[in-house]
Amino acid sequence: MAVGMSGPRARAEAVVRAAEDPDVTVAGVGSGDHALDPDDLPDGLVVADETGRVICFNAAATRITAVPRAAALGRPLEHALPLEDLKGRRWWELTDPYGGLATRVAQPERNLLLPGGREVLVSARYVRESPTGPVRRLVVSLRGTEARRRNERSNAELIATVAHELRSPLTSVKGFTATLLAKWERFTDDQKRLMLETVYADANRVTRLITELLDISRIDSGRLELRRQPVDLSAAVERHVQALTASGENPGRFLVRTCQPLPVVWADPDKVDQVLGNLLENAVRHGEGTVTIEVASAPAKSDEMGTAVTVSDEGPGIPEESMGRVFTRFWRGSKRGGTGLGLYIVKGIVEAHGGTITVGRGPGGGAEFRFILPVSTPAYMK
Repeated sequence: MAVGMSGPRARAEAVVRAAEDPDVTVAGVGSGDHALDPDDLPDGLVVADETGRVICFNAAATRITAVPRAAALGRPLEHALPLEDLKGRRWWELTDPYGGLATRVAQPERNLLLPGGREVLVSARYVRESPTGPVRRLVVSLRGTEARRRNERSNAELIATVAHELRSPLTSVKGFTATLLAKWERFTDDQKRLMLETVYADANRVTRLITELLDISRIDSGRLELRRQPVDLSAAVERHVQALTASGENPGRFLVRTCQPLPVVWADPDKVDQVLGNLLENAVRHGEGTVTIEVASAPAKSDEMGTAVTVSDEGPGIPEESMGRVFTRFWRGSKRGGTGLGLYIVKGIVEAHGGTITVGRGPGGGAEFRFILPVSTPAYMK
């Protein structure tokens, strides 16, 4: 069997295709360096012949079901893999792959149970020599439910975080507006202004949270849109520092170093501003001492030049044991509030540009974040 692609994924896909070929023995396909083994598959693979006896039970199937391979091979499928649906009905009797509807070609993935209550995600394909002929081979794919449960826990945690973060500003907005509507004449202009400024700030907080949720959705689904144009990262850094000093930060706390010349980076300026704003605000809020921002040219991925921006502070830094979790959802470096979604979004934006971002310890002992954006010049300009 010829292999058109290389790598474990391609070999695994070839194994599945081979399993669906009634004229191929599943024990192995190909030879030498291109030999294909069902154990290459990350998912469980169980294959039964025309008599319903198991002829393939790969390593992942053993791991997922806790059924030894020796105990499955050669046995009838319903005994080797005694699946039940969530209502306790025996799955193979219910679906009857060998004696059921002659035009059926597959079973969609669904959650089934093994003895002892072990959950497994199961899908099946019926291999026939002709559209309505007898089943020559039954190919069953198995997946564990751990990844789905992690996603469910992550989504539940996201919902809980959003509910918590929304409750406080919305309660404030509702309370102040109700008070103003009911007792407008009793307040002085200064009191009215203070309450309206609070309402405005809390409304902005809600807007930022909704923006974060939309960004997470787009990053997770790979639909984050980039509107690329030439971006001067040095000027963008200066702009963010000026905004922070205008809001009350001490100008002497910031040190900006720019190493010229810098390549012209094609990126989404709004997304770059989001990355810079998050990193600088984190350094100011959670760090101490001087916040140093360095902008310099650097090699990016794929041997392409790019621009690196390094943001470091002189605070306590991030513990070594936490560095691997900094860019995950809900990670918080301190108890100073926040949703814990900002750095997850930052990483998603940088990687959507084809760049990289790392975290470490800066020269002053604090946290140091460094991201590199490749030039990404449009093809028509090369």
